[in-house]
Amino acid sequence: MTTVRIAVPSEGTGGLDGVRAGHFGHCDVFTLVDVEDGKIKEVSILANKEHVQGGCMVPVNLLAEAKVQQLIVGGIGMRPLQGFNQVGIDVYYDAERRDIRPVVEDMIAAKLPIIGDDQVCGGGGGH
Repeated sequence: MTTVRIAVPSEGTGGLDGVRAGHFGHCDVFTLVDVEDGKIKEVSILANKEHVQGGCMVPVNLLAEAKVQQLIVGGIGMRPLQGFNQVGIDVYYDAERRDIRPVVEDMIAAKLPIIGDDQVCGGGGGH
């Protein structure tokens, strides 16, 4: 039995039927999806902590403490990406869809790529 916890940065109250946030560090909440043997078993919500200037590691540590193994983003800066790499969280990329459920289903079906260094955000404006 294989269980994986996936995190999706989300707007508002999140959840499987919610909308993914465009920038992970400034999302309202993270939707956590526990997948067991390719099936969604449990969905929970984790409130994001305040993202202060230079605080890119705050969400990294938050998700590491929540035992997240995979993160799906539409954008991320190099510094937090390196942080996720250090704590062993794989970061996957999907810039197309904003609805959480189909993105999670793509993740389960192994259709999402791991983000490349060429896909990170510039990091200006306090990102």
